[in-house]
Amino acid sequence: MSSKILIIGAGGQIGSELTTKLREAHGTENIIASDINTRNLDLVNSGPFEIIDAKNFNAIKDCCKHYNIDTVYLMAALLSATGEKYPMEAWDLNMNSLFHVLNIAKGGTIQKVYWPSSIAVFGPTTPRDHTPQHTTCEPTTVYGITKQVGERWCEYYHKKYGVDVRSLRYPGIISHKTMPGGGTTDYAVEIYHEAIKNGKYECFLSENTSLPMMFMDDAIKATIDLMQAPAEGLTIRSSYNLSAISFTPKDIYESIKSRIPEFKITYQPDFRQTIADSWPSSIDDSVARQDWKWQHSFDLDTMTDTMLSELKKKYL
Repeated sequence: MSSKILIIGAGGQIGSELTTKLREAHGTENIIASDINTRNLDLVNSGPFEIIDAKNFNAIKDCCKHYNIDTVYLMAALLSATGEKYPMEAWDLNMNSLFHVLNIAKGGTIQKVYWPSSIAVFGPTTPRDHTPQHTTCEPTTVYGITKQVGERWCEYYHKKYGVDVRSLRYPGIISHKTMPGGGTTDYAVEIYHEAIKNGKYECFLSENTSLPMMFMDDAIKATIDLMQAPAEGLTIRSSYNLSAISFTPKDIYESIKSRIPEFKITYQPDFRQTIADSWPSSIDDSVARQDWKWQHSFDLDTMTDTMLSELKKKYL
C-alpha cells in the first residue's frame, strides 16, 4: 500500500517544491497538499488540496483520518524577520501547529512526522565557525526561540511516546521557483531577481556577512533522504545540523557580476543585520553525513548558473 502524505503549509517556499518532488516519487493522489489559503493556484490545481489552518487541531486530525495519512510534513511557520514584527502570532503558529501534529502522532493516527528547524536556534554565544551539532543555543529572535523549544519537544515526544519525528536545521534556502517569505537570508534570493530585472540591488545585510546557505534542490533532497532513512540509524531526534555552502553578499555579488558585468550592488543594512550577526557563519553537519549519508550537490557557482538561467526564462 502506498504511503499517504499530508503537507501542511504546502504553499510556502519549501513546501511547494517539496510537494512537487513527493508527488513525482509517490504519485500525485498520495500527496495531500494543504495551506490556509488557495493563493498558490499551481499547487491547488495539480493534485489533492485541502484548506487547513495549522493552528486548528481538529482540521488536521480530520484530514489525517479522511485520507488515511501515515506521514505529515509540517512546513507552516512565520519566519525570522516576519516573526519579529508579529511575535505572538509567530509563537502561536509555530508552537501550536507542532503540538497538534505531535499529539496526533502520539495518538497513533500517523506514524511519521517531519518538522523543520533552522540555524535560527543558534545565537551570539554559539561558536560561529563550524557550529557543532551539540552546542550552546541562546536564540535572539522569536522564530529562533520557537525552533529551539520545538526541538526539545520533538526529542521529548520521541523518547517519552515513541513518536518517529525527524528534523533538519535549515540554513538559508535559495530557489528560483518561489519568492522568499520573510527570512533574514532572503537577500540571496532577491539579488538574483534584481540582477536580471534591474541590473542593481540594494542589500539589507553588510557585504561581509557570511551565512550558511543551500540551494533548494539540496534542501529538498536532504528532507526526503532523512525521511527515508532507517529509524534505527538516526541518533538525533531534536534536529540535525545541515550544511552545503557559506558565502557573503559580496561573494554572491561577484559570482553574479562575473556573468553580468554591468551588475551593481549597494549596502543598506537594516534590522535583519542584527539577526544575521547572531547566527553562525558555517555549520558542522558531520553527524548528518555519518548517520544517513547526507551529501550536497550545489556550490555557489553552480547555484548562480542555475538561478540566472531559470530567471532569464521568467523575465526576459
